[in-house]
Amino acid sequence: MLTHFNPVLTILHWPAFFVSLEAMNIPFYKYQGAGNDFIFVDNRYEIFPKENKELIAHLCNRNFGIGADGLILIENDDNSDFKMIYFNPDSSQTMCGNGARCAVAFAKKLNIIDTSTNFAAYDGPHNAKVNKDTTVSLEMINVDNVEVYKDHVFTNTGTLHHVELVDDLENYPVVELGRKLRNEVYGKEGSNINFIQQVNKNTFNIRTYERGVEDETLACGTGVTAAAIAAHKIGKTTETVVNLNAVGGKLQVSFDVIDNVYKNVILTGPAQFVFKGTINI
Repeated sequence: MLTHFNPVLTILHWPAFFVSLEAMNIPFYKYQGAGNDFIFVDNRYEIFPKENKELIAHLCNRNFGIGADGLILIENDDNSDFKMIYFNPDSSQTMCGNGARCAVAFAKKLNIIDTSTNFAAYDGPHNAKVNKDTTVSLEMINVDNVEVYKDHVFTNTGTLHHVELVDDLENYPVVELGRKLRNEVYGKEGSNINFIQQVNKNTFNIRTYERGVEDETLACGTGVTAAAIAAHKIGKTTETVVNLNAVGGKLQVSFDVIDNVYKNVILTGPAQFVFKGTINI
C-alpha cells in the first residue's frame, strides 16, 4: 500500500519475506538524470540491509515498490568524499554514469560536498562537479580498448556496451533485439545494448537496453559515453564533443584522444531531485 503525505511518501505493508527484519523507518530520496531514475539512501551509518536482494528488487519494482532503474547507497570512504554503491534491480553491481551524476547531486544535498568532489565507485575513483546550471559533469574512466566489428562496436566505459548504428531508431525493436543480443551473443555476463542514429556531425539519437534492468531505460550514462566514443572511433564524427539525445533527455560527452586512448572523458547532463520519502521495513 502506498500512502502519500506531501512531500513525504511512506511505504507500508511489505510482503511476508520482510517480517524477519527489525522494523525501522529508512529515509530515501528519488533522483533522475535524463529519465534514468534511482532510489538513494544515505547509508553512512550502515542502516540499509544491502545483502537483502529481495528488498532491493522490491523497492525498484514499479508496480509494488517505489520504482527505479536502480538503488544507490552513499557510504563513507577513507580515501575520498564518499563511496557510491549501485545496485541494478536484480542486485547486480556495476558502474552507472547517470547514477553517479545523481549521486554527486545527492551528496551536495547532504552537505557532504560543495560543487566539486572525488568519490569511489564500482570501477574506481571519479572526479565530478556541479555546474552553475545545476547539471553535473562526471569524469569517466579512460577507454583504451574499442573493438570494431562489421555491424557494431564493443567497449567498456565502466560497464560493457554494444553499440550499433541503425535507421529509423524511433520504431526500432529495441527491447526485442536488445534482449536477444544481451543474452544470446554475450551470454550469462551479458552486455548493455545501444542503438544509435546519427542526426548531424556531432549529434546522435540513442536508445539503450540495460542488463540488470532487463528492459529499455530512458537513458544510460555509460551507454551514451560508449556511443560517443564508438561513433568517433568508426569515423561517424570527428568532433570530440558529442551530443546524445536519449529518450529521457539530452546528455553530452567530451573527450581527448591521446595515443589511441580516450582520456579526459566527461559525461554532462541533468541530475534532478524528484521526491523524498521513508520506507518502513
